[in-house]
Amino acid sequence: MTRAHRSGHRTRWAAAAAVTALGAGTVRARRRLAALPVLDPAGPHEAAGPQDPALPGWQLLTAPGVVADEATLHAAVAHATREGLRVVDLVPAHLDAESVLGLLRLLDPAAHRADRCAPGHGAGHALLVADDVHRRAGLDAGEPPQSVAGLIRLLRTLKEYAPDATGWAVAPGLRAPHPDPARRAEELRARGLPPALLSAAQLAGLALLAKCVLSEPRWGAAATALYWLQPAAVLSPARGLRPAGLARATASRPLRSLSAALRTLATPPAEPARPTGTPARHAAYTAELAAGTDRFFEPRRADCPWCAAPDPVVRVRMPDLLQAKPGRFTLEECRHCGHVFQNPRLTLEGLDFYYRDFYEGLGGEGASLVLGRMNATYRDRAEMLRPFTTPRAWLDVGTAAGHFCNAARGVWPGTRFDGLDMGGGVHEAERRGWISTAYQGQFPDLADRLAGRYDTVSMHHYLEHTRDPRTELDAAVKVLAPGGHLLIELPDPEARIARLLGPHWLPWFQPQHQHLMPAGNLKQALEARGFTVLAEQHGPSHQSNDFLGAVALTANRIAPDPYAPWATVPATRGRAAVRSAVQAMAVPCYAAALGLDAVRSAVARATDGGNAYRLLARKELG
Repeated sequence: MTRAHRSGHRTRWAAAAAVTALGAGTVRARRRLAALPVLDPAGPHEAAGPQDPALPGWQLLTAPGVVADEATLHAAVAHATREGLRVVDLVPAHLDAESVLGLLRLLDPAAHRADRCAPGHGAGHALLVADDVHRRAGLDAGEPPQSVAGLIRLLRTLKEYAPDATGWAVAPGLRAPHPDPARRAEELRARGLPPALLSAAQLAGLALLAKCVLSEPRWGAAATALYWLQPAAVLSPARGLRPAGLARATASRPLRSLSAALRTLATPPAEPARPTGTPARHAAYTAELAAGTDRFFEPRRADCPWCAAPDPVVRVRMPDLLQAKPGRFTLEECRHCGHVFQNPRLTLEGLDFYYRDFYEGLGGEGASLVLGRMNATYRDRAEMLRPFTTPRAWLDVGTAAGHFCNAARGVWPGTRFDGLDMGGGVHEAERRGWISTAYQGQFPDLADRLAGRYDTVSMHHYLEHTRDPRTELDAAVKVLAPGGHLLIELPDPEARIARLLGPHWLPWFQPQHQHLMPAGNLKQALEARGFTVLAEQHGPSHQSNDFLGAVALTANRIAPDPYAPWATVPATRGRAAVRSAVQAMAVPCYAAALGLDAVRSAVARATDGGNAYRLLARKELG
């Protein structure tokens, strides 16, 4: 086959894939649109505001220029009451076509209503919020209108306070101004989407369509027609929705898309928004780093902390690929038992330094986004108990912000879930209602206080973070009632993919992971403490992030965040541009990684050999 023939063959397959993807996307968008309820307002049409006295118990939050008539408000409250909702995102019936399509790519109304961990995507124009949710979320009554981007962010927060009581509805009586193209990038960031990457991907898609039309006219024309006519195919006719300028938006879609992408890319990269107090945080990091990082490490030990065998060997060395804080870390492996451990180990001061701004503070939002997208994993963990017991009182150790407990409530609605963690996020989980009681502190220190209170204790990706995993297991023995169950999930250091990816294997997770135990070691430790191992899972506990994580760590290693307060090189717009460019060039790598991870996950589940494992054990009577 000649080079020209090979090129034509690839183009034909690319065009066919584009037709398939666009067709599937159109069908999916119509299905999601059909799941959006439409309010049926009746009665007088008088302007109403957020303090409407006729609607006690509710708050209406709107973006500037958005007006809801009284009939729409009453219809929204009636709909919320009838459906058991505490938060409703009101979608203007005349919202422009591209905004509706963008929303439908992210929002599946039916699935997200039932998914307690699904992010709260919304139109960002008007939110109806019950007073109790408004109060628990810490919002002030009568606060001024927020921008569209502000309401988009706010809905993500409110969904966490009403995880199974957030809904969406088309509001025909809601009047909204035309979208401001200059705020497109801001609104994309509010949705957790990188504007530059999306614009680069959009331009690449348009270029692919153009190439397909020139090289494979039949398939290329089909793909281009599907893309061009997608707004009309999805939104006309649409029950309740009457997008403004639908015909014009459809006719000019390629030009509008090209213009929007170029405008976003031409906008100079802005310094990311930072929480209040960032200058002080930068000064604090600078002062700490002035003394170097050597004091963050204990002396290197010459034997295995698990079995005391001498002369462990180096498994992998790496810098901090997660946050790019200064320092280098070594994981060593015991020749005798296979235990992998950080050597030299971080001191308590070092742990504080490297954990800071990861799960809370600067990194809190990113960590929450990742943890919030693991609903299927959380449910699988909770389901593991079903053949053996019905949990009544469950303590989740290392719960962070309680995402597992939030999802597990959907599996075990009659179970009381409490959470324990070192971080303050555990109290936020209590305020959200994801856990009943929050305990902040070290598990071994609290074990005597909690002795015998629980019939189930879980430790999901917790033991590897601790300084002495066996002390944590001793604490679990105290807390569990006789006959209680202990559920543990850990990265598997015996996974073959770990050697292939080296330091870019995400579960190494340096500098946070201090111990990675092979399953055999952990089973022996449990049996020595009077547990009987009931079930062991490897494939089902696999997390599909090996290649995606490797790409993310590599991109962050090449171009770390120049605005991070611990950065040792002064931040400039040039460095920010380099980071954006690296992330943009990584887009095809992310796409390939997603495909590889899908294949890897299928193989892991078929062979029961993933990158993590779960053990379920019962504390025997006596």
